[in-house]
Amino acid sequence: MRRRQLVGGIVGSAIFWPFDVLGQQRSPVRRIAVLLGSAPSPQAEQYLSAFFLRLADLGWKAGVNLQADVRWWKDGQDQMKPIVAELLASSPDVVVAFTNLAVAILRPFAGDIPIVFVGVGDPIGDGIVSSLAHPGGTITGFTSHDASMGGKWLEMFKEGCPSLARVTVILHPETRTHRAHWQSLAAAAPQFGIEATAAAVHDAAEIENAIVSCASMENAGIVVLPHAVTLVNRELIVALSLRYRLPAMFPAFGAIAAGALFSYSLDWEVSFRGTAEYVDRILRGERPGDLPVQEPTKFWLAVNLKTASAIGVAVPASFVSRADEVIE
Repeated sequence: MRRRQLVGGIVGSAIFWPFDVLGQQRSPVRRIAVLLGSAPSPQAEQYLSAFFLRLADLGWKAGVNLQADVRWWKDGQDQMKPIVAELLASSPDVVVAFTNLAVAILRPFAGDIPIVFVGVGDPIGDGIVSSLAHPGGTITGFTSHDASMGGKWLEMFKEGCPSLARVTVILHPETRTHRAHWQSLAAAAPQFGIEATAAAVHDAAEIENAIVSCASMENAGIVVLPHAVTLVNRELIVALSLRYRLPAMFPAFGAIAAGALFSYSLDWEVSFRGTAEYVDRILRGERPGDLPVQEPTKFWLAVNLKTASAIGVAVPASFVSRADEVIE
């Protein structure tokens, strides 16, 4: 297990790809479009950089034989539709979509353009593909956390914060995978002696109300499920958890760098590099429907001991020793 000690913050900085100039290079041979269902952040930029660096390793270089158009999520779906239309107007050879929300808004407009998704939960249940092994059609990619992760997040949370007795789960109720995560977590809660409550959110105001309500309970904490609404409002969630001294479990490492207590997540860089490999194979003539949907096999635990000290949580040494990332 590889473990890096991050003292007083992240050592080094995220790698940034010059997205603003990719679309300005002359005479590209192939075009790709990227729609990210999250707001920009250093960690998301780093994942995207891993994608483009892997493409470069495979021979696709911006300004030489590749042109890429990258768009980030802004506001709601209605506001994103013109952006998606503009993104597809250049007739890209492949579109990359990050999160279920990005796939959902792309599909009605994409036609026969191949889509490679990354960070998508339950693609069969959402009707994105008919089979993981043989997706068929024009879509394939890399999944995110499956339904059982709800119980796993709670298990890891309780292990890292033994005094935890109540948990508020911040979720988007219309998202199928969130309902599955909630069912898994709620089923596991009794064995850990935890009372779990679902907090349905759609915007910053509802998120704040849920956290304030959680803060009124003793030995309480929050579990944040992965979604565009929680990604966009991550800094708000972290700030409120610190203000009210609430331990929090997040589904991505970036929250730890922002000040959250714990995260347990798949290795997003691995998924984004794999996505680049699928894009390469499609650009070279393979059909997306023949490429099996890949599930994550590598997960990362991160602990912020600086935050633990600030909010008065004693994280067991045995738990810290298991972490892949530690901020001290």
